[in-house]
Parts: sequence; C-alpha cells; structure tokens
Amino acid sequence: MTTRHFLSTQDWSRAELDALLARAAAFKRDRRGRELAGRSIALLFFNPSMRTRTSFELGAFELGGHAIVLQPGKDAWPIEFNVGTVMDGEAEEHIAEVARVLSRYVDLIGVRAFPKFIDWSADREDRVLHSFARYATVPVINMETITHPCQELAHILALQQHFGTTDLRGRKYVLTWTYHPKPLNTAVANSALQIATRFGMDVTLLCPTPEYVLDPRYMDFAAQNAAENGGSLRVSHDVEQSYRGAHVVYAKSWGALPYFGRWEQEKPVRDRHRNFIVDAAKMALTDAGVFSHCLPLRRNVKATDAVMDSPACLAIEEAENRLHVQKAIMATLVSPPSSDRKGS
Repeated sequence: MTTRHFLSTQDWSRAELDALLARAAAFKRDRRGRELAGRSIALLFFNPSMRTRTSFELGAFELGGHAIVLQPGKDAWPIEFNVGTVMDGEAEEHIAEVARVLSRYVDLIGVRAFPKFIDWSADREDRVLHSFARYATVPVINMETITHPCQELAHILALQQHFGTTDLRGRKYVLTWTYHPKPLNTAVANSALQIATRFGMDVTLLCPTPEYVLDPRYMDFAAQNAAENGGSLRVSHDVEQSYRGAHVVYAKSWGALPYFGRWEQEKPVRDRHRNFIVDAAKMALTDAGVFSHCLPLRRNVKATDAVMDSPACLAIEEAENRLHVQKAIMATLVSPPSSDRKGS
C-alpha cells in the first residue's frame, strides 16, 4: 500500500480537507485524546521555529504521543540529498539511510526546510521534503518548505469560525504583499493563494509590480482551484481598488522571483513600496473585513499596531489553530479511514 503523506493540500481532495477541518474543530473543542497513544513523530527542523515546533510537540503530547525534535547539522548529523554524489564534504549521512532508519523508529516524520535563496529553479523542486517522502516508509508532513499546508488549514479554520460557516464562497479575499527589510520565502503566499481559491473565495493577489507575482505553478493551481470551486482569481497592483469591499485581508512579504538570490538588486525595488503596509486607513476600505497573518510579524513594518490590536485581527486565532489542525493531520495519517486501509 502506498504511504500517504501530507506534503501539499493540492494532493488532498476537497472532501478530505473538509474532514481534516472538521476533526480540527473537534480537537479545538476538546483538546485531549488518545489517537496517538503509543505513537511517535520525528520533527526535523532545518530552519528555526516557534509556533511550528511548539504546536507539533504539544499536539503529539495532547493525543498521547511522543515527539522527537532533531536539527540536522546541530544536534544530528548533516544530511546529503544528492543522488550519486561522492560524500567527501560536510554531510555525514545520506537521506536514503536517514529516512529509512527514522521510519523504523517512528510513525510519522515532519520536515521544515526553507529555500536556500540562491537558485529558484532548484529551490522550487522542494528537494529536501520530497527526498524524505521518497525514502520514508511512514507518512511525511510538510512543516513548511516552499509551501505551508498546515498554515493553510489553520487559516481557513479561523475564517470559517469567524464567519460562522464552512462555506466561504462569495467572500472577497485579498492576499497582499507587504514590505519587509529582508527577502522572505514565498511559502505562505503560495499556500494562501492555493487554499483561498480551493475554498471558492474571490481572490485578489495584490503586489507592487508584476515582478512579485508568484511562481506559475501556484498561479496555475489557484486558477484551477477557482474554476473548480466557484471562485475567482485576479492580480492587481492597485491598493485602494483591491481593499475596497474586501472581507478578508491576508498579509505576507515575499521575495520577487526575478531577483531570487540577488537581494541587493531587489532591495531598491521593495524599498519603494513601503506604502503596502496594512493600516487602519486601508482596512477602513473593506466591508468590515478581517485581517490575518501567519506570524511572526514585524509591527509597524508589515501591519500597524492599530491593525494588529483590532478585534478584526485573527492572527492569534489562526496561530492557535495550528495546534488543532496538526493534531487532525497526525491522527488521520496514523489511522486513515477504513476505505484507505483496504488490502492492508
């Protein structure tokens, strides 16, 4: 039987995502369970984390499981991911052994590995995550690489609970780029675009210039999702027009792909667009819209204090939901529906 991973929400049907969200909502009402009793998960962090590590470790504990945190290159050996390479450099062991050995020890593997910010054509292949999925014989969970599917579900759960319905069709949703003094991963932006269109919202990708439009893979996913789920997708560089009448504003900074790996050339471009900050004046243009962000957020750079401290800010609710959706994901992967276990 093929091992089921949670690498991207695009790999899961809408019905399956709805089931995960329903299970997450149940865990939010009653946090404790025994779904992971006697089970374990290895959490591999190639990049730092606060919410992801805390929510996964605590989530496993609250369901009776055990989490083991590893930081390759720090408290675990550096890993080689190239196939056929002569390992005479820093890496001490190959992913082919790492993933298979961990699969003998644990029931789940979580991977967090950001792009290298050198060559997007290489980073977009998501090699670390897919290498684990290739060699592991237990389910692998994407804890953020070039997408962030756990954040997607936490975000949608926050919106569903705010609006009091699981049906988000007809909501005007703005995914806005914001200024940040450093080049950042496109993962959350890719994911927000995917999940908002998957749930049938009318989505506007608001960014300063065409250079900040996301990778065609995710633009294509979003267009396909919109067509299949009754929503729409458009790109805009007009701030006022985009905010006007919006029901949801989701903010994220990301690097312009044409400048990927060439930060000094991108910096003056982004420096000209500090006005993309989310502030009270922009939110006043919305239709009683709510604001959210994946966190961490630099206050008064990405969004003002007034926006972050407003009752319309769902960022804390979304962050809490990471705990609940990840419990739903882990529980589902270790005990899939009986229809998925046929022939096992």
